[in-house]
Amino acid sequence: MTDDARPAPLRPAILDPLFAPARGLPGIGPKMAPMIERLLGTPEQPARIVDLLFHLPQGGVVRKLLGSIAEAPPGEPVTLGVTVTGYRPPQPGAGRRPYRVLVEDATGDITLVFFGMPGPRVEKMLPLGAHRYITGRIDLYDGHRQMVHPSRIIDEAALAALPAVEPVYGATEGLTSRAISKLAHAALERLPVLPEWQDPAWLARENWPAFADALRAEHRPENAPPPVPEGAAAAPRPPARQRLAYDELLASQLALALLRARNRRAPGRANAGDGHLVDRIEAALPFGLTGAQKRAVAEIRADLASDRRMLRLLQGDVGSGKTAVALLAMASAIEVGRQAALMAPTEILARQHFERLGPMAGTLRLRLLTGRDRAAERRATLAALAAGEVDIVVGTHALFQDSVVFADLGVAVVDEQHRFGVHQRLALGAKGQAVDILVMTATPIPRTLALTCFGDMDVSVLDEKPAGRQPIVTRLVSTDRLDEVVAALGRALAAGDRVYWICPLVAESEFVDLAAAEERFEDLRHSFGDAVGLIHGKMPGPDKDAAMERFAAGETRILVSTTVVEVGVDVPEATIMVIEHAERFGLAQLHQLRGRVGRGSRASTCLLLYRGPLGQVSRARLEMMRETEDGFRIAEEDLRLRGEGEVLGTRQSGMAAFRLANLESDAALLQVARDDAQLMVQRDPGLKSPRGQALRVLLYLFERDAAIRLLGAG
Repeated sequence: MTDDARPAPLRPAILDPLFAPARGLPGIGPKMAPMIERLLGTPEQPARIVDLLFHLPQGGVVRKLLGSIAEAPPGEPVTLGVTVTGYRPPQPGAGRRPYRVLVEDATGDITLVFFGMPGPRVEKMLPLGAHRYITGRIDLYDGHRQMVHPSRIIDEAALAALPAVEPVYGATEGLTSRAISKLAHAALERLPVLPEWQDPAWLARENWPAFADALRAEHRPENAPPPVPEGAAAAPRPPARQRLAYDELLASQLALALLRARNRRAPGRANAGDGHLVDRIEAALPFGLTGAQKRAVAEIRADLASDRRMLRLLQGDVGSGKTAVALLAMASAIEVGRQAALMAPTEILARQHFERLGPMAGTLRLRLLTGRDRAAERRATLAALAAGEVDIVVGTHALFQDSVVFADLGVAVVDEQHRFGVHQRLALGAKGQAVDILVMTATPIPRTLALTCFGDMDVSVLDEKPAGRQPIVTRLVSTDRLDEVVAALGRALAAGDRVYWICPLVAESEFVDLAAAEERFEDLRHSFGDAVGLIHGKMPGPDKDAAMERFAAGETRILVSTTVVEVGVDVPEATIMVIEHAERFGLAQLHQLRGRVGRGSRASTCLLLYRGPLGQVSRARLEMMRETEDGFRIAEEDLRLRGEGEVLGTRQSGMAAFRLANLESDAALLQVARDDAQLMVQRDPGLKSPRGQALRVLLYLFERDAAIRLLGAG
């Protein structure tokens, strides 16, 4: 067993109460448990106590600050004293229409909206003529004020019993902020006494509380932060939130520092030959390499030729030619008789990589390995891999299953690294002796994110586009002009164009009026018939592949899709990208989607359909898209406008963003955490000192377990 393949030590028992299932808390019954899982759990990991504690309030409602309907600002939590004046139940047979209640005060009226709630229950909470205090966000719908599912409906006596500040949490359907607050308080009772992992002098200088006290201060606030106007700079974060943010950043940076130190210590081996394969493949390419590609290939080959293990990030904007560079890197290892692997995050991308590499790879022996392979086909591929009869295997997560054995893996290429965790990267690297790892991303990464996600790597940047690529014209179009857009598509199809039409959801939401992919597909079929195809994340894998193949072959000319086409999908004949509700997407994701067109020799257009009126941040985002195609400039702006949680497309990919830290407001803390982590690894590489032992607890608490296995290795 190689060092990297050692199982991680068991989590310290002191942390067991925090990693116990959240559904074991008092008050969580059979009805509430699925809601908690929807809010805090994942398909792979049910919600735990620690997830609840790290689900910090987004703000607070001060009890004494009661507003009036006329003065209440849309989109912010308010508490109003109102009188119930009327009911508007849904019409019989109207499906899942909401139950509406009219309320008023001396300044005006609003409608309270309840989905999926029986009328008698609503009327019991809000008797006709009664005076009630309601808390929630007021939104405008068709020009009228409404509040969907108030988080609190109480009478005068209950109002007097409220705390001075009530925390406001991100919630989910059926689970109110108040319910989450009660559960968080129950979770705080399970908080064990943990060792202090921060330097005492640093804590005193910053006037930060202990970890447990910081969590209590967040979940039981004494003061509500002032609201921050949209687009304005955030106020300095309170000491408790800073402390928690620094803990998370330090765990991240310590894990990366340990990984980098391990990579520097671990013996490598030369994985590059005399260049005969690389030269032959490069000469046969139908295009010349750009200067940036040549520079990246030289950096990678220098790494491969050395006796130090490579861990390099290849960062390139959309269409910058990363696949060709990866092929030349893999060919270097094949020159000395070793094998190479390319891992992609989805089956569509793995299949596409396989098909693109085939014509460029010449005589190299390629195989595809995914979770959907037939049993006989899979057995044959595994046998050929183990026998050394495969030069390059392209696949998905299936590549690091135990049954996959290589004869001699030399280079592993990981595409779209932000879809994988460090532990998965280690697992693939453990498939051979001293495997060199090349990580690729088409998402331009701001410096602060590069430090947090890829701080253990050397970096190569592809900052040129291949010759012949046409610029993409980007236009902003209101959804009021939808009929004009559809008419323009008809003219484009007559001219031979192909079109992506992106929708943000698969099915219509009751709470947010977004266009659904299935509904848009049916609408467009009325106009264009069988020329319209559909693909979304809930489709079975074979159906997705078939839909993409029909579009690539021109059998369908318009592909209605959710964001599964965001990264890597390559149909050069597609020249028009329509993104519906573009105001709902992050800048980096809009840039990735736009990059699906402009890949051939014909001029391309991207239409950003938005529903007005736009807020300040949304307008700035869309204007930036119209101004530039520079992915690195877009990435920096996206981080400034939205924070790290969206920059890497994490909502779609499932990668957890920082839960306690914010890379914009905590950027200064990030550099301190990096320096602290590097110094700690230099002084105590095995984390054996008293502080080192406490830092091990920190790594487990923030689930940087992969770093633990590196301690004392090699």
